Amino acid sequence: MSRAFLFPGQGAQTIGMGAALAEAYPAAKAIFDEVDDALDEKLSALIWEGEQDTLTLTHNAQPALMATSLAAMRALEAEGVSLEAASYVAGHSLGEYSALAAAGALSVADTARLLRTRGNAMQKAVPVGEGAMAAILGLDFAAVQAAANEAAQGEVCQAANDNDPGQVVVSGSAAAVARAVDIAKENGAKRAMLLPVSAPFHCSLMEPAAAAMAEALSHVEINRPTVPVVANVLAEAVSDPTTIRSLLVQQVTGSVRWRESVEFLGRHDVTETYEIGAGKALSGMVRRINRDIAVNAVGAPDDVKAAAAAING
Repeated sequence: MSRAFLFPGQGAQTIGMGAALAEAYPAAKAIFDEVDDALDEKLSALIWEGEQDTLTLTHNAQPALMATSLAAMRALEAEGVSLEAASYVAGHSLGEYSALAAAGALSVADTARLLRTRGNAMQKAVPVGEGAMAAILGLDFAAVQAAANEAAQGEVCQAANDNDPGQVVVSGSAAAVARAVDIAKENGAKRAMLLPVSAPFHCSLMEPAAAAMAEALSHVEINRPTVPVVANVLAEAVSDPTTIRSLLVQQVTGSVRWRESVEFLGRHDVTETYEIGAGKALSGMVRRINRDIAVNAVGAPDDVKAAAAAING
């Protein structure tokens, strides 16, 4: 029996996230202060008191979600739970950066700056309106991949997120993604809908952003993580810093293999997961992938105390 700590990705952001943690735990507040300093702006003010539309902008959402996850992790540590209480860590897309920071592979300041760069680069890679993403519900990955291939017609359309057995996200050129939605519905999808995102993430249209991240990552020290990190693009655990650097570049254009990542955890005797930070989206996915893995969300002080009591036993 072992456990994994999971770190959420974009879409989980809400105004006020992490505020109660920062109030209850000085170590959690210190994370938000450190991110503010690294970015030379009061991102914490936006997170706690700003407008949802502004927080949702990719270049804000990414470091904000990381800060909230790391604050929750510091709160757990204040209650006597170290990261080594987990056998593995994993994060969904930007959450992989949160996992790496939690495991000491990246400094908090470097992670904040990398995610600001990543958000800006992803936004700039494709002019607004030219790309799109859509969630396809009720078809497996192979069926969605086939629909995406059929829809491409010389444009980009790829299966971007393999989230769980019944939810796959496609990404690419706006017209091609619209065609994929229609094809998926014809092929029996329960639902297929465009997502309210500002860019087509995790497809080949993000090549300019991958180049920007290769440059940014070349200037950052990456240490060996204290706990193995299950990488999005491999759906396997990695610890080698050179490998991690390469995978973070590949991740920008590569598929998020979340379903397979959770299957990896199940094969390696993980019986419980703790979702560290905002929301409960990953817990829902884990439940749909493997009913034998218990899920817990840790986003508020009461969650921290309950998780610490369960882990410290």
